[in-house]
Amino acid sequence: MKISNINVKVSAIQIAVFIIFTLILLVYVGTTSDVSILYWGIPTLILLLLIPMAMNYLSQRQYAELIPMYEAEAQKVGVKAINLGMVGTPVRLVGVVESSHFKYLNRPQFIVADKSGEVSVKMFTNPTEDVVKGDVVEVLGTVIRRYFFVGDAVINCVSIRKIRPEKKA
Repeated sequence: MKISNINVKVSAIQIAVFIIFTLILLVYVGTTSDVSILYWGIPTLILLLLIPMAMNYLSQRQYAELIPMYEAEAQKVGVKAINLGMVGTPVRLVGVVESSHFKYLNRPQFIVADKSGEVSVKMFTNPTEDVVKGDVVEVLGTVIRRYFFVGDAVINCVSIRKIRPEKKA
């Protein structure tokens, strides 16, 4: 679903939860013939879809508002330059997507590589365009620790965009 210019997505897990609770509600009504439960059951089922969609919309909007700031402030770096001393620094990275994980949760993690190495790029919402293995991308984000207090440096991604190869004349 698209609201203004933001693509709102529901993850596979959220759809599965909705289906499971719908089946539970239907089985209950079918076995007990108590239709009064539908007065609160149906609105609850609707909320099981609307709340995650609202959260996804708010995340997408927040990230969209941050992109201009990151475009202005981010310094272009290579993977080899990313280290724990850069925690909190906005960066711009160009590389190739080596792999992607957790896209079905709307919390994708990409491994992006350039000539100097590879780095994990984490998003806490789904990207605006579908990014797959082999895509050349530009990443805007902040360097963070993989875990709160320990771990290697990774990028908390605000935007990941495919770079279109220029047509040669």
